[in-house]
Amino acid sequence: MSRRNKVESWRWALPPKLKVPPDELQARIDIFSETVVLRLYERGVATTRPVSALDVAKAFFSEIPLGSGILPDGALWWSSSREGREVALWVSPRVWPVALQLEAFKPPRRMKLPMPGLVFICQAGRPPRVFAAKRRPDGPGQILYHAPLFNVFQDGRTCSGTQRYGPDIGKHPWEFMTSFFTEAAHTRGRSRSHPDNLLALWEELEGKRRYPLGDLAPCCKVEGIAPAGGTP
Repeated sequence: MSRRNKVESWRWALPPKLKVPPDELQARIDIFSETVVLRLYERGVATTRPVSALDVAKAFFSEIPLGSGILPDGALWWSSSREGREVALWVSPRVWPVALQLEAFKPPRRMKLPMPGLVFICQAGRPPRVFAAKRRPDGPGQILYHAPLFNVFQDGRTCSGTQRYGPDIGKHPWEFMTSFFTEAAHTRGRSRSHPDNLLALWEELEGKRRYPLGDLAPCCKVEGIAPAGGTP
């Protein structure tokens, strides 16, 4: 739809003798509760049409250079949001040395435990989210599992305690796994064989070489935690 109308302009707060012409309005975006309307002005004629919010975002982002930079080893996907850059990292199955602090002011219990492959979703300076997987994720429909670890909530968020995470997100998995675990966060439903006693599972795993993948408890799918377009 087009119509002729008076076009708005922006006048600079400058001395009149400089004779700087007003800056005429070229376009305007009106955001309503259910519609986004674009108005284009040319020679006094306004052309109006509805547009999608995604089209508006793409138009502005075309002027903003985006890049992931050098990604750490094991990177699954990268995304950028209002909270900053986020990278998902894959850590293959292995035996981890862990320390479990059950009582304050007493030495931690040290164990060597096999763990399944883990997916860490990391942001600089923040505690990671962590999930378990039976294999390296390769699609949005792949199932992820609750990490059989202490200090992890049901949604994968982790309790940082006294651990401080730096800007190098490639180090976050190691920083998390080598920090002192406690019985904080949510410990139930992380194992099929020991749904109510994570410590009993750890004691059963101690000294073994491989984690029994059939014991993992399902949590969500990759598409539930990865941004659209950012899935592996």
